[in-house]
Order: sequence, then structure tokens, then C-alpha cells
Amino acid sequence: MLFNSQEFVFLFLPLVLLVFLWLRRHGRLAPLVGWLLLASLCFYAWWDWRYLALLLGSIAVNHVLGLRVQAGRGGGSGRAWLSLGVLLNVALIAWFKYRLFLAGVFSASDPWLMGLGGLVLPLGISFFTFQQIAYLVDVHRGMAAERGAGRYALFVSFFPQLIAGPIVHMRDVGPAIAAMPQRRGRAEDIAVGLSIFVVGLAKKVLIADSLALHAAPAFDGLADGGSPAALAAWTAMLAYSFQIYFDFSGYSDMAVGLARLFGIPLPVNFLSPYKARSITDFWRRWHITLSRFLRDYLYIPLGGSRRGRLRTYVNLLLVMLIGGLWHGANWTFVAWGGVHGALLALERLLPRRRRWPRALSIALTFTLVTFAWVLFRAPTLDGALRFYAALGSGGLALPAGWQVAWTGIALAAALAFFAPNTTQLFRHHAPGLLPNDLALADRGPAWRPVRSHALALALLFVACALMLSRETVFLYFQF
Repeated sequence: MLFNSQEFVFLFLPLVLLVFLWLRRHGRLAPLVGWLLLASLCFYAWWDWRYLALLLGSIAVNHVLGLRVQAGRGGGSGRAWLSLGVLLNVALIAWFKYRLFLAGVFSASDPWLMGLGGLVLPLGISFFTFQQIAYLVDVHRGMAAERGAGRYALFVSFFPQLIAGPIVHMRDVGPAIAAMPQRRGRAEDIAVGLSIFVVGLAKKVLIADSLALHAAPAFDGLADGGSPAALAAWTAMLAYSFQIYFDFSGYSDMAVGLARLFGIPLPVNFLSPYKARSITDFWRRWHITLSRFLRDYLYIPLGGSRRGRLRTYVNLLLVMLIGGLWHGANWTFVAWGGVHGALLALERLLPRRRRWPRALSIALTFTLVTFAWVLFRAPTLDGALRFYAALGSGGLALPAGWQVAWTGIALAAALAFFAPNTTQLFRHHAPGLLPNDLALADRGPAWRPVRSHALALALLFVACALMLSRETVFLYFQF
């Protein structure tokens, strides 16, 4: 069930919220947890009820493992249970997500692997698996623990973040779940939550989905062996760069806004990454919770930057290769992760240069990221190479609808580079959990609970509602 579907906006969300508000009047936690858990499971089962057992099984096993890790913390048994938990979670995601990748490598000699193609990738498996790995590690470190099975199940399956993140931690949302009965009458939660949701919805249906119309034809043609003309390739590359930006930014906003309706703060997962001045800065701003996971649970345990320069470069490359593969079982994602890993290593390798002008640093970072998106979007490595070749082919034939495409690209660029992000707009109302290494300047326009802002958002919602009949999907749902 998509956040930008009519079923969600006009049926599921109003029903869930109204019942939640009614239950909260009684001031007891169990009914609130039970209702949100039931709603989240129905939300997930809407896609395919058969995979609900997989989600529930993963939750049950990891909750028991968490209790075992907590009981044995500080000793060998705790480490053993943690190792078992990590192994089981990695095996689960490997089986469902990477078996076809292995089948592509070994299919010529292994007919059994060829028969695995009928299995479908369960929605959100990358997110709820990584989230539970992080939970087990945090329990072992003494940073989080949850004995209540219902609250743990809600922590994993909470519908605003279940399908495409952010990757949350029990230490962040656990206290808010426990405090839900005490937030009775918080009209601010409703006002702020709905406003952020509408902003995110507009990014998705008005900007990202419109740009997709100009990006998809050139990239989809690669699967059939085709190759776009030069100007069509440049148009598609830039359109996709801003499509994925506003698609993921819109989803991140909607997730934060939806959770805020129920008084639960989610981590900010997107913070103007195209304003980044380096690739390192880009990964502090893009998919923030995944970057934090890779840093805290992979890069640092590998040694981080503590074991010499060469080991640092190897660690960066390895972590980004894994991060690329996490996005999909395809060599294109491996190559995309490798490019970003190499760029991160290169930034550390090069001697310190004079401080570049801010605009030049941003332009260079955006250019590198945009060219790398071709690998992310292309169906195969061969298709990506043909697309790169098309960019320099010199063909001057204008693509159909180029005026509309470049107008949309220009408007999207203006918003991405110059407009305040959603977290900045709602900075006076705690829109989400912000990483410690990122701060917001207290200047510029800000949302206020006044009639003019409410009217503007109402009109924006009407514009979005007129577009909800279009059949679209969030890009990160496939990961």
C-alpha cells in the first residue's frame, strides 16, 4: 500500500489515526501498541499476506535472541547469541535477495539455483533485517533492550518506516512508544505531522513522478539493447538524478510526518544532499540512517581509520561495495558502490588543497553523484556503458517533450539547491531526530501553525490528490 495511493490517504490513514486518538483517551499503553501493531501488519499484508509470516517469524526470532543476548551480555554466551542472530539475519536477506544473483553466476552448472526465480523479494526485507541486526548489537553493547514482545514487534513493523526506512533504533523510538498515552491532546503532533506528510506527498507526486516520465524511456530502452541519442541521454540522466532525489526525499518526509501523527519521532533520513560539498558530506546527508548503520556496525568494527591509511581506504571501499550490494543483487549496484567507495578514499588520499568556493565544491559533488546514478539506474553494466557512450556521442536530435523536461529539471534544481529542506522549514517543532554531527541554522522561512500556511498546504494537498490516480511506485521499495 503506497503512501501516495487513494486507499492509504483516504481510507487506511484516517481510520488508523481516528481509532488511535480514541484509544489514547483511556491512557493505557497496551491498546495503543496493539492497534498500531495490527494496523502495521495489515499495511504489510495488503501487498501479499503470505509474506506476513516471514515478517512475524523474523520479529519473534530476533526478540528471543535479543533476550538471550541481554541475559548473557558481558560473557561468551552473549557474544555467541549475537553471532547467531547476525548470521540468521544475514542468511535470511541473502536467501531472498541474493539467490538470483548467485543463480546468474552458477546457473549454467546448477539447475537447482535456476529454479529459484519464482520466489519474490519480500517488501522491506533490507530495512527490517538491518534494523534488527542493529538492535541485537545495541543490546550486546548495553544501549537498548525491550522485554515486551508487543512493543518490540511495533518497533520493527511500525508502518511509516516498515517498507523503506529509515532504519531506526530502539533507543531512539522506544521511549516515545512507552510515552504514547501521556501525549493526549497533542494537537501539535497532528498539525506538524500532516503538514510534513503533505510536503513529502507533493515532492513525490508533483515532482518525482513527473520527472520519471522523462527519465524512464531512455533507461528502459537499454534493456532491449538500445542506446539513446546524446541530448536524450543527458535529459534522462539529469531527470533521473532529480527524480530519485525528490522520490526519496518525499518518502522520508512522509515517513517522518506519519510517525509524528502518533507522537513517535523518526530519524531525519534526508538533509539536502545535493548541497553537499564533498562525497563524504553527501553520505552524511543522503540516506542518513543507512550511512550511520554502515559506519557504526561495519566500518568501525573493521577498524575504521585507526589502522593506517591503506587499511582506511580498503575499509571505505569494502563498506561502500556492501552498501551498493545492499541496494540490489546486480553488478550495477556493486559498481555504483565501488565508485562511491573510490571517491571517498580519493578525498582522503589527495593532499589538502586550498579551500574551493562553496558553489564549485557543490557543483563538482553533484556532477560526480549524477554520473554515478547511471550505474544505479541502468539494468546492466553493458547498458550503463552504452548510456555513458551516448552522453558523448554528439547526436543533437532533441528528445520528445524536451521543453517540458528541461523546465521540470530546472525547477527541481532550483528547489534542491536553493530552497530550505523540510527539516529546516519545521525546525521549531522537532520534525525528527537529527544526527549529532549535523546542525540546522536558525534562519530562513519556517512553518508556523497559522491560517495562511494551513491554506497553502491545503491547496497543495488538493493538487496532489488530483494526481493520486497515477500508477507509480517509490524507487526505494525495490530495495
